[in-house]
Amino acid sequence: MPDVGIRLARPEDLDRVKQIVTEAYTPYIDRIGKKPGPMNDDYAGVITKGLCHVATAPEVCGIIVLVPKNGDLLLDNIAVSQDFRGKGVGRSLLDFAEQHARASGHPKITLYTHVLMAENQNLYLARGYLETHRVNEDGFDRVYMSKALR
Repeated sequence: MPDVGIRLARPEDLDRVKQIVTEAYTPYIDRIGKKPGPMNDDYAGVITKGLCHVATAPEVCGIIVLVPKNGDLLLDNIAVSQDFRGKGVGRSLLDFAEQHARASGHPKITLYTHVLMAENQNLYLARGYLETHRVNEDGFDRVYMSKALR
């Protein structure tokens, strides 16, 4: 496993952030019939607002977008570069999200994924997240999940 650092994304990371998101979500386009929601986000704005963190090993190899919402922390997006999949970068980002939530006083993390992305649902279930509800939102069939933090 590479030595992974995590820091706030900077404006100069924008192109790499967008590249990682494209790599991570393009394989799902055929499955769900359109671009997944994260491919449509304004990453320049997300970076400017301080909501995007990047994993480095030492180059930027993953991203996580964390948004305070309704007293909880929404894990809005997580993506890992193809070259770093299966090497612990995603695990490091999820660990960071939990640490960040605790340090910020958030009692739980919420997230959503597309109902057809079963592998993501299984990954989150294995990490202790529980399904809370399903909804059609913004034209996507989403599964919401949450994890209470101790």
